[in-house]
Amino acid sequence: MKREFATDLLDYIYNSPTAFNAVKTSEELLISNGFTELKMNKKWDLQVGGRYYLTKNSSALIAFVINSDNIENEGFRIIGSHSDSPTFRIKPNPEMCAENTYLKLNTEGYGGSILSTWYDRPLAIAGRVVIKSEDILHPKEEIININKPICIIPSLAIHMNRSVNDGYKFNKQKDTLPLVGLINETMEKDDFLLNEISKHLKIGRKDILDFDLFLYEFEKGCLIGPNEEFISTGRLDNLSMAHASLHGILDAKGEKGINISVIFDNEEVGSSTKQGADSNMLLNVLERICLCLGKSREEFFTSLYSSFMISADLAHAVHPNINEKHDPTNRPVLGEGPVIKISANQSYTSDSFSAGVYKNICEKAGVKYQQFVNRSDERGGSTIGPISSTHIDIPSVDVGSPILAMHSIRELGTVEDHFNIYKTFVEFYQI
Repeated sequence: MKREFATDLLDYIYNSPTAFNAVKTSEELLISNGFTELKMNKKWDLQVGGRYYLTKNSSALIAFVINSDNIENEGFRIIGSHSDSPTFRIKPNPEMCAENTYLKLNTEGYGGSILSTWYDRPLAIAGRVVIKSEDILHPKEEIININKPICIIPSLAIHMNRSVNDGYKFNKQKDTLPLVGLINETMEKDDFLLNEISKHLKIGRKDILDFDLFLYEFEKGCLIGPNEEFISTGRLDNLSMAHASLHGILDAKGEKGINISVIFDNEEVGSSTKQGADSNMLLNVLERICLCLGKSREEFFTSLYSSFMISADLAHAVHPNINEKHDPTNRPVLGEGPVIKISANQSYTSDSFSAGVYKNICEKAGVKYQQFVNRSDERGGSTIGPISSTHIDIPSVDVGSPILAMHSIRELGTVEDHFNIYKTFVEFYQI
């Protein structure tokens, strides 16, 4: 069961090379399990027992199950994650020529990648393409995946960069541009990317209005280790938490309140977008659910304050080679269970009350838990938790599976941890 669940995660991640593809993959999973799509600009008809989902910007998603209409007393059980990961976005007019021979693509970094891990790997291209339609205000969207090794970022030979292993400062405008091919009679410099898109979608180049396209590692992730205990793949941060929360909401036998899985976009660049955690997207949906169930605004507020949220984002395991980078007394490791993340400066949303709630959930699910605190002289990262809490002021806890190599093109987690955090999500939805 655990290995099958990890293998399903690998499939989910490989079918989700960008936030847009992740939402499409998630939609397919929800539809196959009886969920009905809601449109933001249409009237909703919600029923107790109903399973619903909606999307925003084609890159964020909210799924919910109405267990009961007594939400003013039973509230919402919310698990939040995010769909985006560090990568490179392709710029407009991206074709560049070098030495009258090489064709490159002009890109810009998205999020905080470990740049060195992107070198010398076959890369593919995926994302969203916007196409002309008869309605000027509502052009058509296509989610695409040019799933072939179409480009690569080659390293400079050590003979010409002798100090590379002593530390090298990468220039994203110069050093990390992907090489596509050799310019000849079959490879034209002008409009290479538009030609590839038009061939892939079988449309005319002039029908393409714009695109949001990103690079991703072409090779699929895998289980590794003598007992296949490790999960090695890109985008574990944070598609593993999206996967676990979606399967949690599918498999839970909840009877109280409303279960919600929300997958925000743009966490890696600050969340300050209409589809990010630093927006009213989730708050508006919660209020709309209440109104559609016949609740007053007063009952909406009592529903909020009867609720709880888990901010699910991955955590740093102690590194086996560089263990001095971690806190001296709180040292989570791979394979030992979900991690509760704590920060005095509130870069994580956990406090003693919300952490206590999650510890109770772990105990009820029969799962061990760990705790993470940054070293006092290290800044550390943040999550959607505190950002979302500025819009929805309810108790929330930051948790996540421990991994190594966070923000590498290929991160490392474990089969055991992914299954165990899923078990806590199912338990949470059933309380």
